[in-house]
Amino acid sequence: MKDKQAKYPQLRFKGFTDPWEQRKLGELGKIYTGNTPKTSDLDNWTDNKEGHIWITPTDIDKLIMSDSDRHLSEQGWSKARKIPENSVLITSIASIGKNTINAVPVAFNQQINAIVPEKNDSYFILSAMIKDTARFASVAGQTATAIINKTTFEKFQIATPSYEEQQKIGSFFKQLDQTITLHQRKLDLLKEQKKGYLQKLFPKNGSKFPQLRFAGFADDWEERKLSDVANHRGGTAIEKYFDKDGVYKVISIGSYGLNSQYVDQNIRAISNEITDGRVVNSGELTMVLNDKTANGTIIGRTLLVEKDNEYVINQRTEIISPKENFDSNFAYTILNGPFREKVKRIVQGGTQIYVNYPAVSNLNLELPKIEEQQKIGSFFKQLDDTIALHQRKLDLLKEQKKGFLQKMFV
Repeated sequence: MKDKQAKYPQLRFKGFTDPWEQRKLGELGKIYTGNTPKTSDLDNWTDNKEGHIWITPTDIDKLIMSDSDRHLSEQGWSKARKIPENSVLITSIASIGKNTINAVPVAFNQQINAIVPEKNDSYFILSAMIKDTARFASVAGQTATAIINKTTFEKFQIATPSYEEQQKIGSFFKQLDQTITLHQRKLDLLKEQKKGYLQKLFPKNGSKFPQLRFAGFADDWEERKLSDVANHRGGTAIEKYFDKDGVYKVISIGSYGLNSQYVDQNIRAISNEITDGRVVNSGELTMVLNDKTANGTIIGRTLLVEKDNEYVINQRTEIISPKENFDSNFAYTILNGPFREKVKRIVQGGTQIYVNYPAVSNLNLELPKIEEQQKIGSFFKQLDDTIALHQRKLDLLKEQKKGFLQKMFV
């Protein structure tokens, strides 16, 4: 029968049954707090990438660290606090709890604590600290700037199994993190490729010709006002028609993601004379006219609706209905790309910026013939679908990791 005081994870590798023990970080290895060689002594520093790596909290953006923005000379290295490879570094001030393992020996500043494990697995400790980030931050001293000093850091406890089980768990999470990193790189590459195509497949600086075109197209692009190629319908406040059993999904200011995809806030609206008049049809787009902040992260973003009678707009959103000479997929791409940059230049307000649709509809956009629009629109739709697929895979892997962290640690 298991001891009620003993600790056991919910999920374990086969062959491991012993209880886990609460141990202080100071018992798992040697603890160090970094320092900074004098910045006024320029001989301590070098612009040479071959110099010794020096890490600050802003450098900790990967789970395995192999480089940094600043490097130490031999003189600076001799004065710095150094740790060997495969140590665990954790930020101890401001952005508390950011973690990394160093792939090579590094020096680090006083805002970071480090563990050099002794007969304990580095990646197990790293993963345990990631799982306990919130608890770790909660022990920070209650000062103007939260900080975890070396003494507090040494006393922080985590549950640990045998070294052999640590190695199994550490290896598992290392492989999972490598898979996540690989998918993130693929996603980042696709997004960069899209940026490149947006630059090359649309004219720039008043030109009537894009840099890159599909075969068979050579005609000038024409400058047209948005009002010439699309009709519109405005939204109104429909909050009083919200109902969890409503038939329509609601498009409101919070429905526009930073990737210009619909964010389902689980808000539904009933069908009546008011809401039925603001239903979005297949092939129509919606544009958000307000932004909750002054930095304009969502202002002017556009969604493309692909099903009839599924969505209804709330206030501060406009329905844009392309005419026959304006392809919907092309419209989605250009409105979220070159045209949105023009929208951002006409915003009004301060802490919460906005635009008026009459001013938006009076802006110009460059259009090719409908056949070329369809080619470009189809190309970007396929690219967006691929990006969305990779994003879903990445999100799933991250959710799986969260689940494993909860089930495989005490």
